[in-house]
Amino acid sequence: MPTRHLSAATDVIIVGAGMIGAACAYYAVRAGLSVTVLDRGPVAGGTTGAGEGNLLVSDKEPGPELDLALLSNRLWRELSPALRTEAEFEPKGGLVVASDGHGLDALRRFAKAQSAAGVEAYEIPGDGLHDLEPHLAPGLAGAFHYPQDAQVQPALAASRLLRASRATVRTGTEVTSVLTGADGSVRGVRTAEGGVLHAPYVVNAAGSWGGALARLAGTELPVLPRRGFVLVTEPLPRVVRHKVYAADYVADVASDSAALQTSPVVEGTPAGPVLIGASRERVGFDRTLSTPALSRLAQGAARLFPVLADVRVTRAYAGFRPYLPDHLPAIGPDPRVPGLLHACGHEGAGIGLAPATGLLISHFLTGTAPSMDARPFRPERFSDAERRPARPSREAT
Repeated sequence: MPTRHLSAATDVIIVGAGMIGAACAYYAVRAGLSVTVLDRGPVAGGTTGAGEGNLLVSDKEPGPELDLALLSNRLWRELSPALRTEAEFEPKGGLVVASDGHGLDALRRFAKAQSAAGVEAYEIPGDGLHDLEPHLAPGLAGAFHYPQDAQVQPALAASRLLRASRATVRTGTEVTSVLTGADGSVRGVRTAEGGVLHAPYVVNAAGSWGGALARLAGTELPVLPRRGFVLVTEPLPRVVRHKVYAADYVADVASDSAALQTSPVVEGTPAGPVLIGASRERVGFDRTLSTPALSRLAQGAARLFPVLADVRVTRAYAGFRPYLPDHLPAIGPDPRVPGLLHACGHEGAGIGLAPATGLLISHFLTGTAPSMDARPFRPERFSDAERRPARPSREAT
C-alpha cells in the first residue's frame, strides 16, 4: 500500500481522544504548539466513556497522587465557566461514611493526614448525616465531608475540552507504528490506512491500551486493565446529593488483588439517574457482564440507601481502568525513546487527574519548569534497575 500523508507535519501527536488526551491537547495548544489527536474509535470511546466522571481528593492519601489531584482540582475550577457548564461540572462534595466506631476512627486518622496536605475534610457525627443525605441508612457511626470533591459528565468533558483546545482531531484512525529515526528518536506515526503523520513528539494517552502503544514505539510500560462495572438507575428526584461511599472503598482501591472486589459508591447526577459502583477485577479485556459483580453493587447501594432497593436499574456498563503496579500514572518523557511521552495509567482517577496531567505534559513539551514535582510519575521507573515496591496510593472510580 502506498504511503500517504494525513496532513502537514504537526508539533505533537497525541494518541488517545479520552479525557487525558483532551487535557494534553488543551494545555499543549495553550502553550503554543500545533497538536493532532488520533484515536482508533470515537472521542471518549474507551475508559473515559465508561466512567462516572469523579474529580476526587477524598480517596487519596498524602503523596504524589494527592498532589496531582489538588493541582487538578484547582485547574478544573480555573477553566472557563462556559466549559465547566458544558461538561456538567458539579462541585457537590463527597461523603465517606463509617458503619461503626472502628471505621470512623480510621477515617479520622486518614482525614487528619489529608488535612495537613491541603485537603478540606470535616467530620459529621452520626446524628448529623441526614442533614446532608436524608435518605442514608440509619445507624451509621458518622462520616467525613469533603467539599472539594466534584463530578463531570466524562464524555461531555472530554469532547468539550477537545473542542476548546482547537487541536486537529482524527477519530477512526488507528496507529499501527511509531516512526523513529536513525538515532532512535520519534519522527511520527503510521496508521492502519497506510497514512503517515510526522511530528517530533508523540504522547501516549491510550489509557488501558497504553502498554500496546509503548510497544509500538519499542519500549515497555506495564499497563494492565482492571475491569469495573457501573449500574445506572431510572431517573429519580435528587435522592443522593453527594458522592457517597463506604470507608472500605479506599482499601479496595489500593489493593493489588486480581479477584473481584466491590464496595458501595453511590451518587446522583443532574439528569436524574443514580450511578452505582464500584467493582474492580483483573480479567484482561473481557467485557462480559458479571452477575455476581452487578448483584453485589446493587446490594451495597441498597444498604447505604434503602430507598434504592425498589428502584429500577436501566442499564449497566463495563470499563477498563489503566492500572500500573505502584498505583501511580506514568507522566512525562520516556528517555528510552526520545520524543515519546506517556500520559496513562491513572486507574479510575483519570478524569479528575486529567488537567494536571495535561499541564505537566505541556511543560515537558516546551521545556518549562513543571508545576509540581513530577519525578514520582517518570515512566522509566519500571525498568529492572528501578523496580522497587512503592506505597500504594488511591484512585477513584
